[in-house]
Amino acid sequence: MNTTELKELKTPYTVKLDGGDPEEKREEIRRYFHETYDAYEILFEALIDDQAYYKRADALRHPIIFYYGHTATFFMNKLILGKFIDKRINPKFESMFAIGVDEMSWDDLNDGHYSWPEVKEVTEYRQQVRQIIDDLISSAPISLPINWESPFWTIMMGIEHERIHLETTSVLIRQLPIELLDARHSSWQVSNNLADAPENKLIEVPGAIVTIGKQSDQNVYGWDNEYGVLTEQVEDFKASKFLVSNKEFLEFINDNGYRTKDYWTDEGWNWNQYEKATSPRFWIEEDGAYKYRSMLDVIEMPWSWPVETNYLEAKAFCNWKAAKTGKPIRLPSEEEWYRLHEYVELADAIEWEKAPGNLNLEGPASAVPVNTHEFNHGFFDVMGNVWQHTETPIRGFAGFQVHPLYDDFSTPTFDTKHNIIKGGSWISTGNEILKASRYAFRRHFYQHAGFRYIESDAEVVIPDDNYETDTEVIPYCEFNYGPDYFNTDNYPEKIAQICLAHSQEINKGKALSLGCTTGRSAFELAVEFKNVTGIDSTARMIRIGVQMKDKGYTQYVLPKEGEIHSFKQRNLQELGLDATREKVEFMQADISNMKDIYSGYDLILVDTILERTYKPENFLKSVHRRLNTGGILVISSTYDWQADATERENWLGGFKVDGENVTTQDKLESILGTNFKQVVKPQDVPFVLRKNKRSYDHKIAQVTVWKKS
Repeated sequence: MNTTELKELKTPYTVKLDGGDPEEKREEIRRYFHETYDAYEILFEALIDDQAYYKRADALRHPIIFYYGHTATFFMNKLILGKFIDKRINPKFESMFAIGVDEMSWDDLNDGHYSWPEVKEVTEYRQQVRQIIDDLISSAPISLPINWESPFWTIMMGIEHERIHLETTSVLIRQLPIELLDARHSSWQVSNNLADAPENKLIEVPGAIVTIGKQSDQNVYGWDNEYGVLTEQVEDFKASKFLVSNKEFLEFINDNGYRTKDYWTDEGWNWNQYEKATSPRFWIEEDGAYKYRSMLDVIEMPWSWPVETNYLEAKAFCNWKAAKTGKPIRLPSEEEWYRLHEYVELADAIEWEKAPGNLNLEGPASAVPVNTHEFNHGFFDVMGNVWQHTETPIRGFAGFQVHPLYDDFSTPTFDTKHNIIKGGSWISTGNEILKASRYAFRRHFYQHAGFRYIESDAEVVIPDDNYETDTEVIPYCEFNYGPDYFNTDNYPEKIAQICLAHSQEINKGKALSLGCTTGRSAFELAVEFKNVTGIDSTARMIRIGVQMKDKGYTQYVLPKEGEIHSFKQRNLQELGLDATREKVEFMQADISNMKDIYSGYDLILVDTILERTYKPENFLKSVHRRLNTGGILVISSTYDWQADATERENWLGGFKVDGENVTTQDKLESILGTNFKQVVKPQDVPFVLRKNKRSYDHKIAQVTVWKKS
């Protein structure tokens, strides 16, 4: 594809999901898909040879080859999960490339666990996925408006996900050694405008009531964190006319800003000292002067372009400027950014005929001078050029709910450690350039992001310790760490005791807890095992275990009645488990398609997850390869097979064959009998899951214990 074809990405900005003829909408989505897929592949053309794919641009991210495969496997995994397709192309790839794109403690970033495939294999795989998606677009039923349940919503999810990675991968490529990159690639040429930087100043913005959030019936694709409602009164403030330029930021550097602790938050100073930072990451000091790292090359410092920093540097600059001017200078909140957007009377992207700023790859493959794109009232770059840091950690709005096919897009970032960026950059496209888009990154991360500052006496309240409010997760917080109910033993503790009782004659090196939800069983097993890995299919659950490991406690809002709640803090010390924290880790994985690295265990606990798995037989037929000889396998199951989790043909039991009942226990004995011996009779273990003060689920799991022959 050449540069002209790449520019076709600019229309449409995203696809309206209502109105018009359904068959025309089908073709519009097909075009949007192929444009996106093409653009992403063009990005990798900038790598000069295959060697570059295996380099880590950032120590906290995978090699580039991961991101080349990741977006295609995302399509496959979501479509499999939604039952829109029923056959995998490459189960190994669809596990290897599935997880590990943000710096989470459950990401597996150990290169020793991977044997990365050849680039041509991944290219061939991407071609196969492209054909499957194109065929699905042709064959899937379509009706308008397209909603969450439609296969086309999931296809749009994959498209918008790939557009996110078009941008985030370009940031990683920007951190690769330039000798691995083709700076002459025609699609990625930077601006040649190196004009002098303008003087910045503050301009009044009158306050107003601001309402943020999407309704469920809005006609474009949205991520879960965009939905719901937040209404706030924004007070009068002043905002900088321009984004902070490289030249303006140089004043902070020259005034010893990176070496003055008082300007930095505690988190920022810790990062500063660890990194030994003296300037933004994309500044390169040579012979006492600065040059600039663009995506593919090192060029003369463009002093008039916006500076690109992480949040911590932007915050330090604001604190420095406040100290120098004696004025309350800070970054804007999310609500204040919205107010500025409304004040300049900017239409939303879906209505644009042409981008009003440096957005959507309609300009060069870089920033441009901060005085290039003017909006109303004398402001520049309200949207575009580079993203803008805000003071606001991301959280859900009132009415927030997750999409069942991507239940951990947002909730792992609701930890007060991920701050929202707004406005988009030169390479932002699709959903990213909608007014309602809400993307958040850890405060020390780099994107194509800079900032504008504001002057305001209004205080920004930043919560320092969140309470869990996810209604799907809270019952499992109480189930794991709360009190017993109705004289029924704490189930995660009880199931771990059963495991330990049958492990007395084996080596207690490594244990695996599958279906660990919020993690109690993993900590209990670590009382005797040297290392325990807890695995669940969703990061929404395991992040509670991660909190327990990292902080020793978790907090959640426990429902009582209607809108009446209580606030709970549970900690490991009170449970006698604090000493186990260093022996436990948590990972996200799909047990029907687990990586080979999850092997070499002395004990595996399969905890009420078989009946929540789309192909449980896949796991059972291979589980012996994950256990050491003589190892113990403990399976706990309610045998509660439901078609929405496991298609009928994949149930292990609970049906008739030739008029005879087939139970799950029968199937377990049939599958496991070749490699295991059942060591005791099945045991019933009851448990109670609290929903609210007067609503509980009472279930009875059957526990079977097997020893590998």
